Amino acid sequence: MSVEPETARVIGFHRPALPWLVLAFIAAAAIGVPLLAGQQVADFSAALHPPGPEHLAGTDHSGYDLLVRTAEGLRVSLLIAVVCAVATAVLGVAIGVGAALVGGWVDAVVMRLVDGFNALPHLVVGIVIAAMWRGAPLAIIASIALTHWPAVARVVRAELLAVAEAGWVHTSRLAGASRWFVARRHLLPAVTGQALIAMIMLLPHAVWHESTLSFLGVGLSPDQASLGTLLSQARGDVLTGAWWTLVFPAAALIATALAFSAAGAAVRRRHQPPTGRVW
Repeated sequence: MSVEPETARVIGFHRPALPWLVLAFIAAAAIGVPLLAGQQVADFSAALHPPGPEHLAGTDHSGYDLLVRTAEGLRVSLLIAVVCAVATAVLGVAIGVGAALVGGWVDAVVMRLVDGFNALPHLVVGIVIAAMWRGAPLAIIASIALTHWPAVARVVRAELLAVAEAGWVHTSRLAGASRWFVARRHLLPAVTGQALIAMIMLLPHAVWHESTLSFLGVGLSPDQASLGTLLSQARGDVLTGAWWTLVFPAAALIATALAFSAAGAAVRRRHQPPTGRVW
């Protein structure tokens, strides 16, 4: 059965604002909960208390309120993810635009480099880079940005090459427009939407990679709260029956990644040409 786009929006099949509302709630919780709770002090006498009226999400092995600790870790993971996504998008757009505009052997060499980077296992390369400066947030950002830019560069280059063959671009060139004018007025604006989509779609990857690196012990140091360090610490606590130390950070990680993915899909649908029907 097919549903017309206007009908789909009326009956609620399309809710593009929902992922953004969820992300706004997650960001507000990551910022507001630690501020409202204030500075926490380790209390080993209250360690690994199950969820209850005093501690809604229980406590961890140091006696910290796990809800506050999860919000602090979420704040760090979100900040690192945003910086990683922006850095990756900027690097990928710069390389893709440069390759497409210069063309020739430069374009061919850049594309072979892209193929070479894509052939490398991202997680293994990320572990090697992060392990060289263990515990440094900049190392985590570099490990993600340096392994994810090829996808952005390839998409941007393909979009530029497609726009370059459009009729209005040929008309502008025949009218005597310079290469810089064509690039500034026609080509570069065409990749803005693709760059935005790429940056948003990179956010869940950045969250997962930061959490994975910290979970494996090559990311942030254990004293720095992030979703990865909380999950890493939960490995031993779960064996003692403290299931909540794993459930709440994992739920925050999954909810954040799904919200980012849904937001990226909504932006991508918005920039796609309308088909007239929704299946």
